[in-house]
Amino acid sequence: MTLQRLRLAKNEDKRLRSGHLWIYSNEIDANATPLRNFTAGEHVIVENQQGKDLGLAYVNPQSLICARLLSSDERPIDVNFFKKRIKSALALRETLYEHPCYRLIYGESDLLPGLVVDRFGDHLSVQLNTAGMDAMRDIIIEALVRMLQPQSILLRNDSPVRKLEGLELEVVTAYGEVPDEVELIENGVRFLAPLAAGQKTGWFYDQRPNREWLRALAPGKRVLDVFSYVGSFGVQAAVFGASDVWCADISETALNMVHKNAELNGVADKLSTVQGDAFTTLKSLKEADERFDIIIVDPPAFIKRKKDQKEGILAYRRINEMAMRLLNHDGFLISGSCSMHMPREEMLDLVRASARHIDRHAQILAEGMQGADHPVHAAIPETRYLKAVLSRITRA
Repeated sequence: MTLQRLRLAKNEDKRLRSGHLWIYSNEIDANATPLRNFTAGEHVIVENQQGKDLGLAYVNPQSLICARLLSSDERPIDVNFFKKRIKSALALRETLYEHPCYRLIYGESDLLPGLVVDRFGDHLSVQLNTAGMDAMRDIIIEALVRMLQPQSILLRNDSPVRKLEGLELEVVTAYGEVPDEVELIENGVRFLAPLAAGQKTGWFYDQRPNREWLRALAPGKRVLDVFSYVGSFGVQAAVFGASDVWCADISETALNMVHKNAELNGVADKLSTVQGDAFTTLKSLKEADERFDIIIVDPPAFIKRKKDQKEGILAYRRINEMAMRLLNHDGFLISGSCSMHMPREEMLDLVRASARHIDRHAQILAEGMQGADHPVHAAIPETRYLKAVLSRITRA
């Protein structure tokens, strides 16, 4: 089958030659290869202005990122192609992790742009976030089955990014019988995660190394886990020796899972939960004169688009400042941000500014990022998104 060609405008191949995989709609030579001539998910040969082939990509004329490179040559994109890429990704994870609990495929970083696969032992949670990947769902599922022999595969195709690709939102079983909950092990702690009813793919593996900070800090401490979801930070703090742990979240369902996970690890007597909006909860705790030795603030993305950056940074600063007011003298704060549009330097500065606004000092002890199962593609800065800051908040 002969593939159509997609030609770049003059000098628009530099980023691709550096290793990036994205092509924006304003980088196309619209006279030579107008985007209206292509259909969403179609495979094309990308060429520069001089007609030199740059690789094979899939296109979506509806999207700002109108094409994503899959290969530097014209090899067929079939089951064997995906098996090879999955094999490479699997080798990395099996080297890094004792248990089969990790993000197996992290999109562009594993040279499979638009595809996310989280592994929970024999169960897989998959996101097809682009029209190109969605069009290849059958061969992707076949490749995953051949490589991993899973008991089930759930398609968590309910991410809002699919709307930008002109795709429907759905949560459907692609293979086997999907359980309501799956078990995983992280940092030696057991958890149950809700697959179909949970957030994103059901679990947030990206914070794994930053949760490990609690092993040294938690013994004998009183801990508050804000935006706790199913207790990923809080339950680990309890297992690592915290004396008293409070988990706060707006979701009653998530907090019910906190209690289940505490019971699973024999620390139910240490766990309390508080349901409600995080800002309201922190205000109420302050009014009740509650104090904690460690507080974790790991909110959802407050900056979803670049134009929301100013407002989002103010929200991050406000929530961190409210948390600091609840800390005991020389208490520890773990601040997280999964907003790609939050620069690392801005994150550090908001911790500093929040502390100074309440006449305290922030001592930065460690900076974290997403775990190694979310590798950063060296040519694609967008693949590095998670920031975590461990600080001690002290008075002069």
